[in-house]
Amino acid sequence: MTSMQQLYLLVPLAPLAGALIAGLAGRAIGRAGAHWVTIIGVTIAFVGSVVVFFDVMHGNVYNGSVYTWLTSGETRFEIGFLIDRLTVLMMVVVTFVSLMVHIYTIGYMSDDPGYQRFFSYISLFTFSMLMLVMSNNFVQLFFGWEAVGVVSYLLIGFWYTRPTAIYANLKAFLVNRVGDFGFLLGIGLVLAHFGTLDYATVFAQAPGMVKTTVELFPGAPWLLISVICICLFIGAMGKSAQFPLHVWLPDSMEGPTPISALIHAATMVTAGIFMVSRMSPLFELSDAALSFVLVIGGITAFFMSLIAVVQYDIKRVIAYSTLSQLGYMTVALGASAYSVGMFHLMTHAFFKAVLFLGAGSVIIAMHHEQDMRKMGGLRKYMPITYITMLIGAFANAGLPPFAGFFSKDSIIEAVHMSHTPGAGFAYLMVLMGVFVGGLYSFRLIFYTFHGKERFGAHADAHGHDAHAGAHDEHGHDAAKDDHGHDTGHGHVAPHETPAVVTVPLILLAIPSIAAGWFIGTILYGGYFGSAIFIAPEHEALAEMAHEFHGVIGMMLHAVTTVPFWFALSGAATAWYLYIVKPELPGVLREKFSFIVNILMEKYGFDRFNDWFFAGGARAIGGGLWKIGDVAIIDGFMVNGTARVVGWIAGLVRLFQSGYIYHYAFTMIIGVFVLLTLWFGQA
Repeated sequence: MTSMQQLYLLVPLAPLAGALIAGLAGRAIGRAGAHWVTIIGVTIAFVGSVVVFFDVMHGNVYNGSVYTWLTSGETRFEIGFLIDRLTVLMMVVVTFVSLMVHIYTIGYMSDDPGYQRFFSYISLFTFSMLMLVMSNNFVQLFFGWEAVGVVSYLLIGFWYTRPTAIYANLKAFLVNRVGDFGFLLGIGLVLAHFGTLDYATVFAQAPGMVKTTVELFPGAPWLLISVICICLFIGAMGKSAQFPLHVWLPDSMEGPTPISALIHAATMVTAGIFMVSRMSPLFELSDAALSFVLVIGGITAFFMSLIAVVQYDIKRVIAYSTLSQLGYMTVALGASAYSVGMFHLMTHAFFKAVLFLGAGSVIIAMHHEQDMRKMGGLRKYMPITYITMLIGAFANAGLPPFAGFFSKDSIIEAVHMSHTPGAGFAYLMVLMGVFVGGLYSFRLIFYTFHGKERFGAHADAHGHDAHAGAHDEHGHDAAKDDHGHDTGHGHVAPHETPAVVTVPLILLAIPSIAAGWFIGTILYGGYFGSAIFIAPEHEALAEMAHEFHGVIGMMLHAVTTVPFWFALSGAATAWYLYIVKPELPGVLREKFSFIVNILMEKYGFDRFNDWFFAGGARAIGGGLWKIGDVAIIDGFMVNGTARVVGWIAGLVRLFQSGYIYHYAFTMIIGVFVLLTLWFGQA
């Protein structure tokens, strides 16, 4: 094994070692020991990823098996690594964001009794994600896929004494199982028809399988490649929270804020985007699958962004923003612009981590208050948090020269040039989503950091007493923190959070500005090389390359485009509503209460799922219990048998009276029956 191969192993194993030590020996090493051992592990992974990145940039691509753990016939189930330009981009992003989250957690979770357990979980999460992105076969991909699901379940329900957290982690787990069922079917079809689970072999055989069909229903043949791609994408819909499997992600805000950044910025939710990009040699063979991806991404991008506009919980605004941004990435995949989707994944990782961690900084300063109606005017108290979150908002809205502008604008352009069926619909969705993105991004900034201070006077946005019987959307006292303690934020003025919180914010804000400037290299400089395959007929990215005239040229050209003015209009609308006329949002909510209620109900998906799936499962379970258990098993088989025996015993007892003439009568009847049977047979 070469030194580089040893380094490939070290990258995922270092966080795993930190997780095991912090988890199993947490009491022995104490709080400081737990955060040091996990931070060192993730630092090793990050430094190792950077070294591997530069090695790959020099042309050293690796694809090989590390360990064979099962052989069944001719099929080998292996642990192996595929280290190419697509992989190393994810490795660097995942480990960097994870490292920032680890450092930030020291400040955020300082008073939490589960300190060591939390560090163990987030380090284990990093290991799982690295195994997913480094895999060279479907088995290891599925292992990493399920591992991040399990650890996210543990993290979302970290505060396990809160019923809402338990509900949220169970919801996330069950919704992901729906997607993972489709994912597993896709992997099963690959094994059944290709006879292998190795990426390279499957991709090499795929062009020869284009005409192969399977009958899902008798007499209705489907193209095998289309079925495989759609099944795999259903897995991505669950993991990357695409409509209609998006319902778990906003509720996952019940977990501590650091995992909101870890799950929703660079890791778990982007796993589906990475997977589809990795499977580009398969998806490029199926226009049906690409159209499906386009339409689902377009719906998610626009309709989820609308919900962010009516939310008051600062973390939920950012959560719905994440849903919308994931929709943009998915649209890019459907337009065969995989590199653009991955580019937006990278830029989004930085600015969304800034927004989540910045929100956490605000929550700390506000004594665990998350309702923006009880904030306002925080910029003079928290200048560093304000500036970094403002950078994140500019990037999220897609305004130049920030990172989000370059990636989001490229997605819109790629969809506009795409000829895949459904591209027109997706273009309309992402274009309208730009305006809404500018609106909700700056609504958050203006509502939280500008305007009058609402935390001291306990007054909400309409001037009413915010704490008089105030409850959050789960029915809890709004003046309580995550652990049910009185926040008391009316008594202590907020102040800037310590360096352990603000330094990660600053370090993440820098790439939130500058990451987009590498667009020329990543999109048009052939960065991904052979790691991503695009069919010749899907030429949108090639057309975009002809029109690209550098970073400055792209920014100057943006001033003449519709997306730029839509984003600017969204920001201006937010400024007018929340700075110039702060009483207007309340009036608009009342006038358009019907639409607002639909958005507050999240289009009714949660109600429908609770009624149809959860209620249906309870009804079926109750019916099976009453009919199967009570009526058939207990009533008929157990109690029924006893009643039959009792009835026979009661009948026989009539003849066991102790009188001779009863016995004589019984004997005569018995002889008569025997003779009747005998003569009848004769």
